Amino acid sequence: MTRGLLEKEEKEAGESQLHQAIANDDVDELHHLIVEERELLDRMSKDPFPNTPLHLAAAAGKTQVAMEVATLRPEFARKLNPEGYSPMHLALQHEQYQTVRALMDFDPGLIQVCGRGRITPLHYVAEKVGDEELELLAEFLCACKSSIEDLTSRRETAVHIAVKNRNLKAFKVLFGWLKRVYLTEILDWKDQDGNTVMHIAVSGELQKEV
Repeated sequence: MTRGLLEKEEKEAGESQLHQAIANDDVDELHHLIVEERELLDRMSKDPFPNTPLHLAAAAGKTQVAMEVATLRPEFARKLNPEGYSPMHLALQHEQYQTVRALMDFDPGLIQVCGRGRITPLHYVAEKVGDEELELLAEFLCACKSSIEDLTSRRETAVHIAVKNRNLKAFKVLFGWLKRVYLTEILDWKDQDGNTVMHIAVSGELQKEV
């Protein structure tokens, strides 16, 4: 019993030190901890839906540690936490744009990781009206062309989402991209309610803008 308690305390101490290394964005300390306990990263991600060290670092915008963990354990970048979000989703939600771009450079395919509701990072930025998100929208499309074809669980494209949220700037970026890559047929795709982008625009009195 005493031995079990000691092991538990050692594990908790290791996790606490890892959290501190993440908070300090300290790559050297991260590796020091891994040398001391080789299974540290794996142990913290055994849950089917874990908050891995990469999730924690991405949400906090600790880009150096985030990329080091992603290099050591690339599979963490595609895992969903209990709330249904990947590290890139969390970085977006917390406006950690440097980390978002680092993850995109590490693996452009992360733009297509489906989170809660099968919402991808591209879907997420298509909804937002900020200038930073608008820039990311264009960058995501360039980095991962096929992401424009991804559908949410409601069978919505990123274009559906932009129009439903009356995000005309995002729509213009998306429409321009579709014309440039000859994929305008996506505008005719229907969501689960049978609505095309134009149907939604008309119902929202946006047809003149769209």
